Amino acid sequence: MASSSLCFISFLCFLLCHGALKLQASHHVYRAQASRLLLHRYEQPYRTSYHFQPPKNWINGPMIYKGIYHLFYQYNPKGAVWGNIVWAHSTSTDLINWKPHDYAIYPSQPSDINGCWSGSATILPGDKPAILYTGINPKNQQVQNLAVPKNLSDPYLREWVKSPKNPLMAPTPQNQINSSSFRDPTTAWLGPDSEWRVIIGSKIDARGLAIMFQSKDFVKWDQVDHPLHYADGTGMWECPDFFPVAKNGRAGVDTSVSGRHVKHVLKVSLDDTKHDHYTVGTYDLKKDIYVPDKGSIEGYTGLRYDYGKYYASKTFFDSQKKRRVLWGWVNESSSVDDDIKKGWSGVQAIPRAVWLDASGKQLIQWPIVEIQKLRKDKVKLTNKVLKKGSIIAVKGVTAAQADVDVSFKVKSFNKAQPLKAEWKDPQLVCSQMGAAAKGGVGPFGLLVLASNNLEEYTSVFFRIFKRQDKYVVLMCSDQSRSSLNANNDKTTYGAFLDVDPVRENISLRSLIDHSIVESFGSKGKACITARVYPRLAIGDKAGLYAFNNGTESVTITKLSAWSMKKAQIS
Repeated sequence: MASSSLCFISFLCFLLCHGALKLQASHHVYRAQASRLLLHRYEQPYRTSYHFQPPKNWINGPMIYKGIYHLFYQYNPKGAVWGNIVWAHSTSTDLINWKPHDYAIYPSQPSDINGCWSGSATILPGDKPAILYTGINPKNQQVQNLAVPKNLSDPYLREWVKSPKNPLMAPTPQNQINSSSFRDPTTAWLGPDSEWRVIIGSKIDARGLAIMFQSKDFVKWDQVDHPLHYADGTGMWECPDFFPVAKNGRAGVDTSVSGRHVKHVLKVSLDDTKHDHYTVGTYDLKKDIYVPDKGSIEGYTGLRYDYGKYYASKTFFDSQKKRRVLWGWVNESSSVDDDIKKGWSGVQAIPRAVWLDASGKQLIQWPIVEIQKLRKDKVKLTNKVLKKGSIIAVKGVTAAQADVDVSFKVKSFNKAQPLKAEWKDPQLVCSQMGAAAKGGVGPFGLLVLASNNLEEYTSVFFRIFKRQDKYVVLMCSDQSRSSLNANNDKTTYGAFLDVDPVRENISLRSLIDHSIVESFGSKGKACITARVYPRLAIGDKAGLYAFNNGTESVTITKLSAWSMKKAQIS
């Protein structure tokens, strides 16, 4: 992301590059590729309609400058698998509809000749964007480089130039930095001494750490004698992100803001598991370190942005709308052979607004409001009782391309199953007790991308367990029956929700877009993203249902569903 306390404009730029190909891009070639795909849209049943994707091949990879959002992303112009990566570039005025530009950056200097990898952007005084990114030098060492726009008067930032002083940060025998584990610089922030700071992901053995550098001019960087933070047993920290969140309210704050009215969040992408974990804590300005709050668990069992397929995310402060926006990459669940056949791989999740929960213990995530512009043909259900074994069809929506928001009320918990002490891993519990496994209170929820006879469906549902004198809500996204194609990864995902089902309804919102299902439980307290590739439940043959497979009845207090228009992604 990009941001500074001295600027009114800030932006994010992440997952910028991993390439080894020196290319000149053509806007016209890009558009021609898109046109060919439109001609064969019927052959692309899994291609999304309102999630960002380039016309073809492998993507991974955004900012706001002069009122225009920029998305820089990893793109392989030669195939649907990783490799030959360049920085592709698209712009938008609403984060939903996108227009492509020529490729932005590719390897061209000794400091990045073997690859341009991930990075972030910062707005310097005078509204000057600057990108720090990881390059791979001739020795295959990971080093940090700087690029700036060639023409600041161009709001589309179509040309970038690299600093002749690159690399600005590099491993040396003196700093003892692991040259193969030194990547992904964050958005920089200004400290109380008016000097810039940036962190870079690294590891020493199994210790993950955020190496910190400091600079007065954004060109000469000195390593700080201690990391911002570290944690043993977590392995390599990829794509770290460090930002403040207001203690009260939903408004976002600039990356350089600090003080008693904010908490700080440190997110790391754990290379071993390909999940994004975060903690909430305090930035100690005197010691220049980050301290997680007591009870904020680090590592594999800690909080995640998303408990499904979601990785290498970054946030940015949208100064125009005073919000912090989260972007994440969603990879495929299909085989490499299938990716090559369909001609593309990877998609961006819908951007999410993020803020601190009232408890102060976790973040809330919710799809940006702009996505609602695509809604049409609303269907509504109210006060529908789902008895044991009930299934209700939600008709009148394009079930393969929809936005569904539903609220459930549970009145009786007499049949709630006891939560066993060993059931600590929600994903494991969801895997063992899928939607087809009958229970006491639940499973109840949605069957999405479902075939006519339910040979295929993806289920997003809840179960409620009893633990001593409290009830525990489990949210699951079950892909086990999502496709008749046995080659797909059909992992089931799960998360425990911090919600009291006795005092409040249990809500679920799912964004369904052909091969991706993004689900938000309890108004964004837990998120699960899935990639699915049904063979039967495609296009107008996909169905949407609400169901209850538990003994206790459940009431749908309100269900709203919309068909979604196709976003303009040229």
